[in-house]
Amino acid sequence: MLYFCTSIVSMANIFQKPLIDPAKSPVFYGYVILFIGTIGIYCSIPGQTIGVSVFTDPVKDALGLSRNQFSNAYMIGTIVSSLVIGRAGVWFDTYGARYVAFFAAITLGITLFLCSWSAIMSSYIKDLLSVDTWMVPFVLMTVLFFMLRFAGQGVLTMASRNVIMIWFDKNRGKVNSFSSVALSFGFSSSPLWVNSLIEGYGWESTWQFLAIGLLLFSIFIYTFYKISPEKHGLLPDGAKSLSTEDEKQKVVTKQFTLTEAKKERAFWMYGLTLAFNSFFITGLTFHVVSIFTHEGFAKEDAISIFLPGSVVAVTVSTIFNFLSDYLPLKLYLYLMLLGGFLASLGFLLLSTAAGVPMLIAGFGILGGFFAVLNAVAWPRFFGRAHLGSITGKIMSFLILASALAPSIFSLCLSTFGSYEMVGYLGLAFLLFLVIGSLKANNPQ
Repeated sequence: MLYFCTSIVSMANIFQKPLIDPAKSPVFYGYVILFIGTIGIYCSIPGQTIGVSVFTDPVKDALGLSRNQFSNAYMIGTIVSSLVIGRAGVWFDTYGARYVAFFAAITLGITLFLCSWSAIMSSYIKDLLSVDTWMVPFVLMTVLFFMLRFAGQGVLTMASRNVIMIWFDKNRGKVNSFSSVALSFGFSSSPLWVNSLIEGYGWESTWQFLAIGLLLFSIFIYTFYKISPEKHGLLPDGAKSLSTEDEKQKVVTKQFTLTEAKKERAFWMYGLTLAFNSFFITGLTFHVVSIFTHEGFAKEDAISIFLPGSVVAVTVSTIFNFLSDYLPLKLYLYLMLLGGFLASLGFLLLSTAAGVPMLIAGFGILGGFFAVLNAVAWPRFFGRAHLGSITGKIMSFLILASALAPSIFSLCLSTFGSYEMVGYLGLAFLLFLVIGSLKANNPQ
């Protein structure tokens, strides 16, 4: 009996031990985190606008919803997601990247299965309630969009990006450049292969394929995600020991809580600048064909701006990610604001010869610096101890801005007969950010 009990205890201890020990990795484990974490961000595509938009036409038709009804369900779900995403940041700080990202991947996978059954569930609910109204699929998709955006765009993205940043310090910008380039090409190509799956197998099966992929990848998250190098007897960047300079830096670096971070001007100015990017890019992407046709361009001309814009974004993010380990981020902030001014002016001058090149340049500069600042700024300014709650709050800004953008663009068109007011509002907001950022210094 004693032998049996001892065996049980030994087996329990085995299962409690992690399958992967970062300290025994033949290469610095941060590079494993970089690889798996980048895939984790890529796996958030089903919850991103670029991943959802491909399903719009077949799903709305199957559910009997108009484009406006479908878009409003998406907007409401996204707004609600932005209101609660901050809580996921607290979970990250409390439970670590492993459990939070695992939960997000599982939730996203289950939600995708539910999305694939949305038409069946809508019909069942209608029969159960003996009603035939668009409100049933509308409410159903609102709930599903909330889950998609919360788990995908919000939690999985945040947790995966944060865990990469935590494992690096001096080389944070360099590793982020590799991740950003991979994700830029991955995200830009995703509509093509997702659409191919929809055409080949139908929207229901495509969502199920994506769900299976998420559930399988959740195993890799649980196995390979590790919260920090210090928890495993390692140091950031794979350093063997702390130099005298590093020891001094470790002492002076303050670990800000979210409450403390919100008292710093840098938190608001950098956060609102990133939110402007989300607003402008989302609105432009949603309405690009309409915006260009109002200025006399063909549909092909509208779509063609994204490739050169992406090239500019990738170039900017690659170069300035590498340099971010050596240059002050306030310079990056003002360069990003310059990109916003170029994009807004190009938007207003679209009918002129200079309009399209300015829009493409501004679009690319905004996206390039967004990829740098959204990853590098927060651990540098506020430390790593409460990175989850801080980035969770910033993520709520970004999601809310992206949710409101399509409706505000549409409102400007319906109210004023053109999209010009968006450009003027953008310029006014950017001027506010420029003035407000004069004293937005690194609090460290």
